[in-house]
Amino acid sequence: MFNSLSDRLTATFKNLRGRGRLSEADIDATVREIRRALLDADVAVPVVREFTAAVRERALSAEVSGALNPAQQVVKIVNDELVSILGGQTRPLQLSKTPPTVIMLAGLQGAGKTTLAGKLALALKEQGHTPLLVAADLQRPNAVTQLSVVAERAGVPVYAPHPGNQGAETDVVIGDPVGVARDGVAEAKVKQHDVVIVDTAGRLGVDQVLMQQASDIRDAVQPDEVLFVIDAMIGQDAVATAKAFEEGVDFTGVVLSKLDGDARGGAALSVATVTGRPIMFASTGEKLTDFEVFHPDRMASRILDMGDVLTLIEQAEKAFDAEEAAKMAAKVEKGED
Repeated sequence: MFNSLSDRLTATFKNLRGRGRLSEADIDATVREIRRALLDADVAVPVVREFTAAVRERALSAEVSGALNPAQQVVKIVNDELVSILGGQTRPLQLSKTPPTVIMLAGLQGAGKTTLAGKLALALKEQGHTPLLVAADLQRPNAVTQLSVVAERAGVPVYAPHPGNQGAETDVVIGDPVGVARDGVAEAKVKQHDVVIVDTAGRLGVDQVLMQQASDIRDAVQPDEVLFVIDAMIGQDAVATAKAFEEGVDFTGVVLSKLDGDARGGAALSVATVTGRPIMFASTGEKLTDFEVFHPDRMASRILDMGDVLTLIEQAEKAFDAEEAAKMAAKVEKGED
C-alpha cells in the first residue's frame, strides 16, 4: 500500500546523501517534498502540517548540524516522527481479569468486520484462548451466514440465534441485535469461553441509526475493547468516519483492513493522530492468517523502505515451528521414537 509514498520519500532522501552539511534551504526543500508526498498519499492535512513542522524544527536543531552524517540524521528524525503519528508504541489487547474478555467490533459496512472477527478469533485461539463469535449484525444481507462460515474456517464456535437479514438491503432494523449481543456474552460465561468477539452491523455511510445501535450494544455488553475497523483504502474519508465513530461509540483501538490494497494509504497515517486511539491490528489479505499486530516502529521502517526485519524473523519462526510440528506428527503416526 505504501509503495508510492516509500518511493517518494526514498528519492527525497537520496538528494541529501553525500552532503557534509545541510543548509536551511536544504532542510526546507526536503520538508517541502515530504509534505507533497504525504498529501499525495491522502494523509489528513492537519496531520501533515503537524508532522512536517516537527521534522523541520528537529532538522534545524543541533542534532543534525552536529551530526557526522546529517542526511542519515534527517532520515532518523522522519522515522521517529512517523512512529509518533502512527501511535508511538505497540498496544496489546487489554484482557479482563475476570473472563470473558468482551471485544466489540464497529465500523462501516464493507470495512471487513466479519472477516476480521474470524482472523482475530483464530489469532486468539492460537494463543491458547477459547473465543466465541457473536453474530449481532442482523442488518446486512447474509451477515450471520458469513460469520458462521468464517467461524467454521477458524475452528471456533459462533453464537447465532437469529438468522438476520436473508433478503435485500433494507433500512428497517431486523431482530434485536442488542439482545443477541447480551445473550452471547451470557452464553460465553456458561460455556466458559474466555473471549467474546461481537460482530455488529454497519452502514454504507455514517448515520444516527447505526451509531445508536452500536452505542446500545456497547452499553449492554460493557466491552473491554471496542475495535474500530476501517478500510485503509478510503483516503481522506477516513478522518471524518473515524471522528464520527469516536464520538458515537468511543472506540478503544483501531484495526486497519485491506492494508494489502494499492490505494494511497493515508488512513493509516491519519487515524491514530486524529482520534488519539492506537492502531492495534492490521488485516492484510483474504486468508484468515493474513492478520498481524500493528507495530508503529516496524510500519515506519516499511514506509521508509528500511525493511521490516523483525516481522520477517517472526514469520520465519512461525513457518519453522509449523514444519517441525508436522515432522513430529509424522513420526508419531509411524511409531518412531
